[in-house]
Amino acid sequence: MRLPNPAEPGKPRENVSGDGPMLRAHTSEPSSTTSNRQLVDPFIGTEPCDLPPLTGLAATWFWPKPQIGNTHPGSCLPFGMVSVCPATGGYPTGYGRYKKSLQGVPEPLFEDLRISGFTHFHPSGVGAIRKYYNYCRVIPLTEAMGGLATHGRTWPIDREVASPGFYSCRIPAGDILAELTVGRRAAVHRYTFPASSLTTLAIDFSHGGIAIEDGRTIPLRAEFRKLSPRTAEACVTMEGLPIRMAVALTGFAAGCESRLWAGTQLLDNEEQFYDYIRESRFEPFGVCFQGPTAAGETVELQVAFSLRSRPQAWRNCQHIPTTFSATQTAAENSWDEALGRIEVEGGTLAQRRTFATALYHSLIKPCEAANESPFWPWDGPFAFDFSTMWDMYKTQLPLVLTFFPDMGSQLINSLLTVVEMEGNFPIGYRLSRGYDRFAHQASGLAHVVIADAFHRQLPGIDWDRAVTLMWKDMGRAYGEAFLHDGLVHPITHTLDLAYACFCTATVARGIGDDAVGARMENLAGRWRNAFDASGELLDSTYYEGTKWNYAYRLLHDMPGRIALAGGQAAFVADLDRFFGFGAEPVVQPGVAPSHEEMAAGAALGRFEGLNNEPDMEAPYAYVFAGRHDRMCEVVRAGLNLFADTPGGLVGNDDSGGMSSWYVWSSLGLFPVAGQDLFLIGSPLFQSARLHLPSDCDVTITTTGNSPSRPYVAAATLNGQPLSEPCLRWNDLANGGTLHLEMSDTSAAWPACTQSPIVAGHPRTPAD
Repeated sequence: MRLPNPAEPGKPRENVSGDGPMLRAHTSEPSSTTSNRQLVDPFIGTEPCDLPPLTGLAATWFWPKPQIGNTHPGSCLPFGMVSVCPATGGYPTGYGRYKKSLQGVPEPLFEDLRISGFTHFHPSGVGAIRKYYNYCRVIPLTEAMGGLATHGRTWPIDREVASPGFYSCRIPAGDILAELTVGRRAAVHRYTFPASSLTTLAIDFSHGGIAIEDGRTIPLRAEFRKLSPRTAEACVTMEGLPIRMAVALTGFAAGCESRLWAGTQLLDNEEQFYDYIRESRFEPFGVCFQGPTAAGETVELQVAFSLRSRPQAWRNCQHIPTTFSATQTAAENSWDEALGRIEVEGGTLAQRRTFATALYHSLIKPCEAANESPFWPWDGPFAFDFSTMWDMYKTQLPLVLTFFPDMGSQLINSLLTVVEMEGNFPIGYRLSRGYDRFAHQASGLAHVVIADAFHRQLPGIDWDRAVTLMWKDMGRAYGEAFLHDGLVHPITHTLDLAYACFCTATVARGIGDDAVGARMENLAGRWRNAFDASGELLDSTYYEGTKWNYAYRLLHDMPGRIALAGGQAAFVADLDRFFGFGAEPVVQPGVAPSHEEMAAGAALGRFEGLNNEPDMEAPYAYVFAGRHDRMCEVVRAGLNLFADTPGGLVGNDDSGGMSSWYVWSSLGLFPVAGQDLFLIGSPLFQSARLHLPSDCDVTITTTGNSPSRPYVAAATLNGQPLSEPCLRWNDLANGGTLHLEMSDTSAAWPACTQSPIVAGHPRTPAD
């Protein structure tokens, strides 16, 4: 059972539970002055793909991963530490109606959307998290619902409304209106209750995980106490991470009492301690606030968090604005500022909504938690929820570094501290030390991100420290075998490590360390070891793909890669086969696809069609082979796979990995991660304005742009013709106008030949 497509703005959509209208976030028809925040629909990506049957080129692509975005509509800030959302137990974010799904169309877990409360800390769009997060569940209850004795039950909800920084729904069983917003280190809940002689607001400090097998997180230890009739605090260790919580309540005008509870029993003591909790003796625990409510009475709850200490959690609580409405306004202002950094004009209303929501999803992760690291004792940058960098490093992190340099500097400095404290740059770094680091997924990705930061001249980074740690990290894990043998299996790690060497050489040369630069440049040439003499990747195991999904990465030596394939014509022929030009349509996996079905799809060796990340940059490989027109065709077909519906993502969004591909590609620019290079694509909109932090705007304008005119016939930068379809960072950082003349016929454009390394040219970020 799937939710129907949403109604037009201002009209209710059918409610699956059959208990009243379910409203969307958009309450009026957008005008020409509508902001990006007002266009965002956080429900995009929360349901299985609901695109019409595919036609044309996209119909030949094969989707190997779950056909759902796995996003959630909860309230969060840009790169916020805390998110708050209904807890359904659905896989994998804790929101939604679906079971654990690794392939095909996900199976329902519930027939309708049901919640057990509202939880904090949520991943965004991922597919691997099974049990982490969804901490600290808040459960509003009325006497008619059964009070605390019904803890753990689920209730249908309706009238969902979501926008950046805000979420609300109704719980019909108790006629409770729930509203959620967030501050920098806290969430604020507001509940509007009916008349009830005993209304309960229970906070389950022990909650974590989701409702699948092995999905529940059991605390290791805990201590919690009530401090007054309206305040309480707790420290609960989850997955090796102590989470400190400060809880403050306003409301219950006729009086309020607070009690600790365990199981479904109220406790008489004012504090409680648990050590080494085993599942065999685990029972939920927390604090509850109780009192009578009149019809329409509101109760507000502030839940602040710290990863450091309870006093710090209380300080974080004190930094929240005094009311729910003020907190919501502050959250909306934060989103207005963040989403306003890119403006687009033209296209359809659906495309503008899709763009605004893609930009929104691109700015949720990683989470900024400065001065909150639980893993080292000093203040300074700390970031988590690189879930995982493999999903984010090609498109999402370049977007962050380009438009949010202060956040970018924090991310880089946090990564540098992680490698000093833990021994390796992480591939995935979550809010649980040592859990699912994803060392098997890829290698050397932090090196790419650091090189991107260097190209963008981000402030506040010690580049000597960076080069030292980039160099040292190459000798660990898979890097040791790469240095000794020049070849690592899975073979994709050979490509990763060679590229990491190139990125290290880039930064080393830039700060004048030619010794490290020369050594790393030599090692970077080992990318060739991953290919046989015909230019085909060696047989190996391939993570979430086949050799073909990794064969067309944008390497640092694209001329060499194309020569290895037999020249431009042969390389283009390979790409044409990979993208399905002239091929028959394929049948996408359905519910619970068989092993044989998936193996047959993989055997096609076809593009994964924005359903997964391994080949997301492959359409732009055409640019290096002189077939810009082919790139335009593939990119436009890919852009059409995104829609402004709950099923508008064809695969896991993966912390904005897929959404950021849409943002870049619809603008007509694509960053080559780790290189000082932006490729010109096929823009979706008539014009766009990029507000860069250097106070210089980049304006992208087009003439003749339409769905039937995807090709770039000519391009100018500040009135000067471009000889190649690419730009450098300084071309953008200095501001100006990129103008593209669009056409309905393919136009010849030379291959991009700009060298990614200027050997021996010392450069500092001040240059």
